[in-house]
Amino acid sequence: MNRLVILSIFTLIVVAQTACNQSEETSEQDVKMLDTTVRADLVEARPEIYAKVKLTTDISVLSENEQLVLPYLIKAAKLMDEIFWEESIPESVQVDMASLTEEQNLFYDLNYGPWDRLDNFNSFVNGVGEKPLGANFYPAYMTKEEFESMTDVNKKSLYAVVRRNEEGKLITIPFHQFFDQQLKAADLLDSAAAIATDEELKKYLSLRAKALRTDEYDESDIAWLNMQNNTLDLIVGPIENYEDRLFGYKAAHEAYVLVKDKVWSAKLAKYVTYLEELQENLPVDPTYKAEKPGTDAQLNAYDVVYYAGDCNGGSKTIAVNLPNDETIQKTVGTRRSQLKNAMRAKFDQILLPISEVLIDSAQRKHITFDAFFANTMFHEVAHGLGVKNTIDGKQTVREALKEKYSALEEGKADILGLYMIHQLHGKKVYTDGELIDNYVTFMASIFRSVRFGAASAHGQANMVRFNFFKEKGAFVLNENGTYAVAFDKMTEAMNELSAIILKLQGDGDYDGVVKLLQTQGGIDDQLKADLEKLNQAGIPVDIYFEQGVEALGLN
Repeated sequence: MNRLVILSIFTLIVVAQTACNQSEETSEQDVKMLDTTVRADLVEARPEIYAKVKLTTDISVLSENEQLVLPYLIKAAKLMDEIFWEESIPESVQVDMASLTEEQNLFYDLNYGPWDRLDNFNSFVNGVGEKPLGANFYPAYMTKEEFESMTDVNKKSLYAVVRRNEEGKLITIPFHQFFDQQLKAADLLDSAAAIATDEELKKYLSLRAKALRTDEYDESDIAWLNMQNNTLDLIVGPIENYEDRLFGYKAAHEAYVLVKDKVWSAKLAKYVTYLEELQENLPVDPTYKAEKPGTDAQLNAYDVVYYAGDCNGGSKTIAVNLPNDETIQKTVGTRRSQLKNAMRAKFDQILLPISEVLIDSAQRKHITFDAFFANTMFHEVAHGLGVKNTIDGKQTVREALKEKYSALEEGKADILGLYMIHQLHGKKVYTDGELIDNYVTFMASIFRSVRFGAASAHGQANMVRFNFFKEKGAFVLNENGTYAVAFDKMTEAMNELSAIILKLQGDGDYDGVVKLLQTQGGIDDQLKADLEKLNQAGIPVDIYFEQGVEALGLN
């Protein structure tokens, strides 16, 4: 299933049928919402906010065998794209696509549906209403109370949708039973494994195929971490939980097809050895840093040659920290993957033009690609710092903070990534440029990222740190409307916000997180005006891709 299509002439029939199927407890508001699920008048499409980028790399670094394997991986990735379409759009939302222009269709495709992912998920198609917080992982009109009363032990599983049976009772269905494409992708990975000559890659692809058939991913995640000599790489399956904004329980499907930059990867390896020391030095009470980070964490740089699914919707991911499983992170470690070519595209086409508008002219020289790369890299590394479990030992931080977990976790990674750079620069371990390069690039990057919308986890995280640093005097608004970093205020602001976030996570303080996001996570009138300057200057908000075997010259 891709985009659900139905002509609006069926509106009255569908509404009538749907209303008849509702229980006597359906509220008047529910019926009104049902009435808005089928009209398809376009409000506004704005594909111009995305800059098109050809996604390619030097294919000559791949062996002949890897070049034969690569098309299988891209085909498997495309199936993750199909699944994400289903996960993104509730079954009740059906849009007449035939009436849309080519540009309007493009914008619909970039957003995986009729909600603008870079405008707080506001609808750009009349009649579809607000996007349900649970996307299509849960049935329409399911209440939180109804979900909480479920006795199904798999209701919080990352890898199961919630549906109603014939009696109207909530049940779970495992992904591998619900999505046929997941099994087709498994077959493609088996085909790739059959011809692969790299034994580590062969093992990983076989185990990942098995995982797609069973929804049991640990063994393949560990095999992926153990795969260290390969040049060709693949991240595939249900991974991140951003799409589930209702509870944050469900993982959405995505894929990255990657080519490792071994030269850059070798440069990064030294930073991993400092993780335990950095954890010990976190600016917070020892109770909130008692856990040990995974000792086998890896830092690698890649060119990404194919995006699909969750990572391709709206703002494009430029760095990945996986696996997400807390137990594997603690016992085996993680891999932090920096997507260098996509990162460079965003730096050149977005960040540099933003600096010409909003950054103090005297500090623009401090916005460098090396600093942007490092800030992004250490953001991913910083996911491994802090605690994964609440200090009372009763639950994971993810469980305690529910749908607010992602926003706070991204905020933690933002601020602790900067903390790591500060620490390693002081030890003369990180020496790529001046520390102020990282600080000014850090500030400028907020203007880039906050344009993704405050409804996203990354958007909320960006707003919290921007408002906090501005309040502490670390970010200064000049009379001419540009911003400058106050170098002497940065360390204090960084340490104070780090302590606040680490304590909220360790305490599992859901209400405290809500308060932080409410008080610090908004966009004020001044910032709205600043962001409008960027729109008026025609600066793209994000990028999208010309990608696939044709872009790589393999057809």
